[in-house]
Amino acid sequence: MMDRVVVPLRVFLVLLFAGLVFAQVVSLPGQFGQLKGDGADLRWPLTVFSILEVVCVQVVIVCIWRLLTLVKADRIFSEKAFGWVNVILCAMVAGWVLLLGMTIYLSVRADDPGLPILLIGLVLAGGVVLLLMVVMRALLRQATTLQTDMEAVI
Repeated sequence: MMDRVVVPLRVFLVLLFAGLVFAQVVSLPGQFGQLKGDGADLRWPLTVFSILEVVCVQVVIVCIWRLLTLVKADRIFSEKAFGWVNVILCAMVAGWVLLLGMTIYLSVRADDPGLPILLIGLVLAGGVVLLLMVVMRALLRQATTLQTDMEAVI
């Protein structure tokens, strides 16, 4: 059962990671390098911001890969899993803080409310995902404690 889920998930993770590397190297610098006129001064800040955001996503992908390895070895309810979950949380916090900073920076400069509204929505959605990850970590902690207690009884 697990192989039917883990193997396709790993394939998708590899494809996603490869796509993100392509975006980092080719797409994002090229996209923001074409900014002209009023937005030309945002060329480098947007390029650096977008590449750092992609790095945060890549860190999460690597951690998910490691957690899948623990799932496959039936060791997900162990202390080792918390290290990878903590790295995911750190990457998500870093990405969220970067997004919040860019939202504030661009909102101050914006002429119309469209972009700030979109960015504020992304910040709120990112905050929800981040807090859900904190809840998932707490659930993992409870499950690990319960399994440890059951193993002690048996």
